[in-house]
Amino acid sequence: MNILLSPIIYAGDLLNIFGNDRLIIVDASNGRYSKENYQQQHVKGALFVDLNTQLSEIKENLSNGGRHPLPTLQHFSNTLAAFGISQKNHVVVYDDKNGANAAARFWWMLKAAGHNKVQVLNGGLQAAEKAGIPLRSGQETITPSTYPLTKWQLPVADINDVTHYIQEKNQIVLDVRDKDRYEGLNEPLDPIAGHIPGTINIPFSENLGAGGLFKSPEELRKKYEPLFQGKDPKDIIVHCGSGVTACHTLLALDYAGLGIPKLYVGSWSEWSRNNKPIATGEK
Repeated sequence: MNILLSPIIYAGDLLNIFGNDRLIIVDASNGRYSKENYQQQHVKGALFVDLNTQLSEIKENLSNGGRHPLPTLQHFSNTLAAFGISQKNHVVVYDDKNGANAAARFWWMLKAAGHNKVQVLNGGLQAAEKAGIPLRSGQETITPSTYPLTKWQLPVADINDVTHYIQEKNQIVLDVRDKDRYEGLNEPLDPIAGHIPGTINIPFSENLGAGGLFKSPEELRKKYEPLFQGKDPKDIIVHCGSGVTACHTLLALDYAGLGIPKLYVGSWSEWSRNNKPIATGEK
């Protein structure tokens, strides 16, 4: 019998199962020096996953899929197999930004691959260290496995879907970027500032509360439930800059028991490179 598993795990609970032979821990920290930082210090046994080369398949022309398009199923299957992950494993993923780097993206991809026993560590590496979870430096030994994949099992949206949604009054497109990026006041990564017309802005950072931890399921439900208004999650599209931090909000929504809406993987990085309509300001 499958037991419904919370998408979030607290450091104390991870400590209780630490050392279980079916547990695989993944460090999904992403940044210029993330691999070096991982080699200096990571949760004991954790494997490092790279956002750009293992969780994405970046194309030369970023107008085709944006900055972090999904890899092919075969590519992701190879990554999971190289990590020794099989369907029987319990996977816990963390990063150094409480899911806002690539931990939530890896969680979403594993869920989309049909792997239900996957959780994100609340508070990330910092929470692990504070809880007394063993840390170490250097590399980890991996025993490869096999992980066949046939399709993504969570809903995704493409640029045409978004174009249709913003023209329909009963459909919702949620932009989770910071408010200044949404309003067009600042754009550090993509060529044009602003947002997709008709979208709603709820920054992913609002998923977190005191101490940088995820708000409780009850708080998150109270925040997002009015947005749903009885809608099926598939009637909502969530996007960000490049399909990474959008997964942070998808994770929060699942934690709140509201389901997992569609992910627009290409997000603003694709939209802004395709001569699509662009808005600035609060709406």
